[in-house]
Amino acid sequence: MCGFAGFVDKEKNKKKIIKDMADLIKHRGPDSDGYYCDDNVALGFRRLSIIDLNNGSQPIYNEDNTKVIIFNGEIYNYQELKEDLISKGHTFKTSADTEVILHGYEEYKENILMKLRGMFAFVIYDTNSKELFAARDFYGIKPFYYYLENDEFLFSSEIKSFLAHPNFKKELNKEMLESYLTFQYSVGEETFFKNVYKLRPGHYLKYKDKKLEIEQYYELKFEADDNKTLEEWEKGIREHLDDSIKAHKISDVEVGSFLSSGVDSSLIATLSDVDKTFTVGFENKNYSEIDYAKDLSQKIETKNISKVITKEEYFDSISDIMYYMDEPLADPSCIALYFVANIASQNVKVSLSGEGADEIFGGYNIYSEPYTLSWYYKIPYPIRNLIGRIASIFKHKRGINFLIRRGQKLENRYVGNAFIFNNKEVKKILSYKPYKKGYQNITKSYYEKVKNKDDVTKMQYIDFNFWLIGDILLKADKMSMANSLEVRVPYLDRMVIDYARHLPTKYKVDKNTTKKCFRRVANEVLEDKVSNKKKLGFPVPIRNWIKDDDIYTKIKTRFLSASEFFNPNEIVKLLDDHKNGKYDNSRKVWTIYVFLVWYDRYFA
Repeated sequence: MCGFAGFVDKEKNKKKIIKDMADLIKHRGPDSDGYYCDDNVALGFRRLSIIDLNNGSQPIYNEDNTKVIIFNGEIYNYQELKEDLISKGHTFKTSADTEVILHGYEEYKENILMKLRGMFAFVIYDTNSKELFAARDFYGIKPFYYYLENDEFLFSSEIKSFLAHPNFKKELNKEMLESYLTFQYSVGEETFFKNVYKLRPGHYLKYKDKKLEIEQYYELKFEADDNKTLEEWEKGIREHLDDSIKAHKISDVEVGSFLSSGVDSSLIATLSDVDKTFTVGFENKNYSEIDYAKDLSQKIETKNISKVITKEEYFDSISDIMYYMDEPLADPSCIALYFVANIASQNVKVSLSGEGADEIFGGYNIYSEPYTLSWYYKIPYPIRNLIGRIASIFKHKRGINFLIRRGQKLENRYVGNAFIFNNKEVKKILSYKPYKKGYQNITKSYYEKVKNKDDVTKMQYIDFNFWLIGDILLKADKMSMANSLEVRVPYLDRMVIDYARHLPTKYKVDKNTTKKCFRRVANEVLEDKVSNKKKLGFPVPIRNWIKDDDIYTKIKTRFLSASEFFNPNEIVKLLDDHKNGKYDNSRKVWTIYVFLVWYDRYFA
């Protein structure tokens, strides 16, 4: 795992600029660095050595040095691809997977992308044609950012490296705040920095003669196959998981595994047969998974290394963590993930993790709603809608929220696993008039693609294209790389997903359980109390801490000086109502506070 940066312009001191850019992401690759510069382009690379430790340094060149590549990620089928390319006449200088992509591009052009199995973001530069070709993996496991303003084209694994380029204009993209307040993360192609964009998963770009072209090469499609029995699906999923974990353990350094109390990480830790697992928890036992992790680790004969995160450590780290994130992310587990990556990095260079299982196998509790609340959905929609509109007049609490949400169509209320502020609330707390009409316009085109699917599949599709990319995978990459640790996600394997995307909804969820088929697979390996455990996420005691006087005062002080973005009276009221036990506003308060901490770090 590594980090890269680069730019296309006519700056004369390219070597110094690109080194400064790469140094800002040194945490992604502390083992070595490398550069390529000519009159047109500069490429910089920071390496975390995982495969071919002695010869895998980048940039890497083809046989006649007319093409050069910088690459972040891992290709798990590189050995078989290499055999194919050798048979076609290509010669290799290294044993690294990076060189396979380069020769694969020579042979197959952009078609090489669909042959890759792994996680990746890379740039290939043709020194003859002066064209840049760049791509990001299928699911967004690895990040890719670019800056496009006039004749400036910059690209990197992290936005912060752009700060070292003399022509980069650091400007706040204020319009992103509205959607962030709903989703709790930066949504879509734009970022909180003006003219800085994300290359979307499953897309590639070409840049030449100041012209940028972007094309989609992959799109996930859920297509149910009802011809297999549940037992056949179990067998197939187990076989694909075993194969994926075997592939994800390919490494020239030791591999460990994150371990929580959930079924996803427990299954990976058990099947992967690693020597070390890593867990964090909190002093409040209701928010700690350490005891469980130690118990399972003992049973599967691995060493569990754990850490108890104190409240002081947690809050003292927020500013640094938002720096590493590049953009604000109000998922409280983000900070916890930083700490588990930290203890892992002190012991291994690579760790397996359980991201992606919920989105592909149907693991979120809300996916059962169409079944558990089927009685309410039998009420005609116009009546439910009327009830919801009447309920919205009253103070929002649990029962009222139920009526409001169920009075709306799924397309109008579901934006993913997190939903913080609705449009009306966003308008109320902002100190300026919103730029956009509301969050529904963001998800609309995605719902259109699955309009003929059932509600569970619709929610999965939204989560896969929003929550997974914008929250789950982003924090996994940024928090691990902040600690110079490579995280691999076996559930998000091409072979696993190409198989599991055909799993019928009836084998995913029903009124009694989520991840139905997946849990049956886990039952073969884990105890029932683990495989059948209700989805918890990554528990963090934020709602309790915000009520403590020291944290309350810290947040209130910042809220009172936030008039550039927010109505201080409104957001302080949210905070006070939470402290006084009137409403659980913890996620709302946290979302606002995290943005302000991030803003102070990058702009104030």
